[in-house]
Amino acid sequence: MSSFNKKYLHVVHPEKASRLGPTLCFDGEINGKEDIAVEGQVRGKINLSESDLFVVDQGRVEAEICARNVSIQGEVIGNIEARGRVLIERKGRMKGNISASVIAVEEGAQFKGSVKIKEKSQDSL
Repeated sequence: MSSFNKKYLHVVHPEKASRLGPTLCFDGEINGKEDIAVEGQVRGKINLSESDLFVVDQGRVEAEICARNVSIQGEVIGNIEARGRVLIERKGRMKGNISASVIAVEEGAQFKGSVKIKEKSQDSL
């Protein structure tokens, strides 16, 4: 990993994000302009085109996701469209297609799907 720029691994700052707690189950559509950390379960659609999504260890998301950056420690089932980066951390699990400027999959992470690398834009990184 020495040739990989480590700044790409730090996608979002979950301590500053709004939280969907571990006992919450949300079914529907989320639209917003602030970062979100999912600790519980979300099913539906997530649109955070100007914000970051963080799926923590126990978080589970079954949704079509549009966000600036996405970091996965938990489980995501669905497609991701990110303007910036998608990071699947070592405990993360992802089933679906990813479209982003930067995609990183840590050793030990699980990923099943396809990848489309988009041209980088300055405001997305």
